[in-house]
Amino acid sequence: MERERTGNKNEVECFALVPKNYLDEIMSELRDVKRILKGSRDPGDEWIDSATVRKMLHISQKTWQVYRDKNIIPFSQYGRKIYVRRSDLESYMKEHFIPTKNG
Repeated sequence: MERERTGNKNEVECFALVPKNYLDEIMSELRDVKRILKGSRDPGDEWIDSATVRKMLHISQKTWQVYRDKNIIPFSQYGRKIYVRRSDLESYMKEHFIPTKNG
């Protein structure tokens, strides 16, 4: 059974008759998938935008451009937006860590 929505003439609303027990099973499985996906999200896989990276590193826009030109930190570009994986940024910071001298 199909019925046009009011407003946009190109959108079509579809309905399907499904037995309740089948629908309950599908919903239960979707909840399980959602719970698993939420639990498996690694904070290191978070993508950080260019402005935030510059603030975290306390560097200018020009210095950030040099870093990208020299491939110092891996990045991804979508259109004009540039993103860095948090894990790549943390890895760079660990590699350039200078410990304090004791004594």
